[in-house]
Parts: sequence; structure tokens; C-alpha cells
Amino acid sequence: MKCFGYVVVLAAILTVGSRPALAQQSMLERLEQASPQQIQKLLPRFPQADANQDGTLTRDEALAYAREKLGTPQKKPTTAGVRPTHADVAYGPHERNTLDFWQAEGTGPRPLVIFIHGGGFVGGDKSKWHNDKNLRQLLTAGVSCAAINYRFLQHAPIQDILHDAALAVQVLRSRATDWELDPAKFAAWGGSAGAGTSLWLASRDDLADPADEDPVRQQSSRVQAAVLNATQATYDLTRWDTFLGPADPSWQRNDQEQGLFYHFTSIEQLQTPEAQSVLRECDMLSWIDAADAPVYVSNPGPDRPPTNRGEYVHHPAHAREIQNACDACGVVCHWQQSPTPCEFQDPLAFLLAEFELNEARE
Repeated sequence: MKCFGYVVVLAAILTVGSRPALAQQSMLERLEQASPQQIQKLLPRFPQADANQDGTLTRDEALAYAREKLGTPQKKPTTAGVRPTHADVAYGPHERNTLDFWQAEGTGPRPLVIFIHGGGFVGGDKSKWHNDKNLRQLLTAGVSCAAINYRFLQHAPIQDILHDAALAVQVLRSRATDWELDPAKFAAWGGSAGAGTSLWLASRDDLADPADEDPVRQQSSRVQAAVLNATQATYDLTRWDTFLGPADPSWQRNDQEQGLFYHFTSIEQLQTPEAQSVLRECDMLSWIDAADAPVYVSNPGPDRPPTNRGEYVHHPAHAREIQNACDACGVVCHWQQSPTPCEFQDPLAFLLAEFELNEARE
């Protein structure tokens, strides 16, 4: 179907909320089948559908906007797979501040791996881990697991999203007794945005506040190991040019993208003292020091000048920069694509070694 057809569909959705549910569902299904290019062409007509105002109308944003206009509830993600011991546990005030928890069999406190989904901080869901083989293998090895959701950029700036993840760690640690967890053996595991968040958790100085009246806030936000798949080295985006070179302007969603990442209204604001403090907070490379957890890094893309946005965001140079920062202060970094052979063949072996467990696989 030509793009015009999808414009008509969305226009109809805005004006025919009283249509029968079957007709509404048919409209949503047609929107789900539209190509990214067709969805993007809807943006000039429906700019309010671009929830994070980044200049790119994603399928999720278009569907969310359409469902809101129709009064149709958001479709819940599938949860087939390993059933959590505790599902959709709230760890914060926002509707996306939820986590799932799987308790491993065995006696005594168990290590914990916290899975963090990717999606560019604009999409994704913790349900992706329900069918993940690594979750099953960790449970078999006696490692409990959790998977978290967090706010998207349409809800909060990156600096607050990172603190969502820290709060999730604190909530999980506060339940160590009830859920039989070893608070000294927490690890984070993520891909892309989830990997960068995991690196931030592994490097950010502890956010525990012993003087806080909330006992959760008194808990440590630190993790003792991190697995980083297709990670970014830092969320101070102004540093990327130094190790990646300049990005092609066509890869940016709009010319204010860097500022919008932190919810600033312009790139010029990045030069203000307020912005410099925010950039420092989001800069994992600057946080790395000798007290940090070991990391396992895998960025397997082509190690040449990037040719598109995806290569730029997940380039091996991110992993190289992490390894350089770790080497400079004595933090253990296992980079799978390093010229030096990696000690571990995969992240599961790395974590089981860190947790001092015998390797167990299906």
C-alpha cells in the first residue's frame, strides 16, 4: 500500500473513535504493517505523535498515539517463556518502573543478574528476556535473575533514566533477605542502551545515602560485574567525535538531537554549567576508576569508519575506549574482539567465574 493509504488510516483513527472495535483493530494492524519510511511520512501531518520530539516518528510512537486517540489500551508484551517468580514489581513511581524476578533453586543467598533491555531509550521491554537462553542457563547454574523496564526519552532525560536503573538495583538489594540474594554478587547485563546503562551502573560512584529516611535509598546502587553487548562507551555525546570521528549529519534524527537526549532545547545549552554537570553524570568513561567491577564487552561490528547510524552507535571503538579507560586504572576488562585473546568464550562463563560457580549449561 502506498504511504497515502497509511496517512488516511491514521487520519481516520483521529476522527472515528466510535467505530466498532474490530474496525479499530484493523486500522492498528495496518499501521503495524507500515514500513518505517511510510510511518515517517506521517510526521508532518501529525507532529504531536512524535512523543520525544526527536524528529523521528517510530512505529511505537505512532501506535501509542493512535491507541490514545482510539481509547484502546496498549497491547501488553508477550510473556511466554520462563515464568517469573514475581512479575511486574514496581520499583519506582512511573508506570515503566517495573521489574520481573526469577528465583533460582538452591539454598542460601544466590547471586543476581539484572537484565536491561536495549531500544535506544525509546523502545524495548523486559519481556524480551523471558525466552532468553542465558536466563535459563543462569537459573540452572543457581543464579537468580531480574529484568527491568525504565522510562523512555519521551518521559525523562537520559540522566534520569540511568537513575531509574540505579533505583532498581537498590530495590532488589533491599529484598535480598526475602528473595535469598547475595547483595555482594550483583551483575548487570544489557545490549545497546541496556549495555551502556550496565556500564554506568558498574562505574558510577555509589548512590547509597545512609542518612536517607527511605531504607531503599540507603542500599548500594553498585554492581559487581557487567556484561556489555554492542555498548556505548559514554553518554556524554560530545565525546564521541574524539574516538569515532564526526557523525554524518544524515545519521541524526534532527539537528538538535544531542541536546534533546538530555531534554535541553538546543545544542547551545550543552555549553552551560548546568549541562556540563549533566554530561559528567552521564559519562561512564570519566566514572571508571580502580574500585569498579570487571566488565565483559562485545562490540562485534566492522572495525572501520562507520557507514551508518547503527555502526556509529555500536562501533568497536566504543569497546576499545572502555578497555583503554579500564587499563588506565586497573579495572579488569574482557573485550571479546580485543587483539589479545579473551579469557572467556562468552558472557555466561565470565559471570559464573565471577560468582565462583561451576559452569552449568543446558
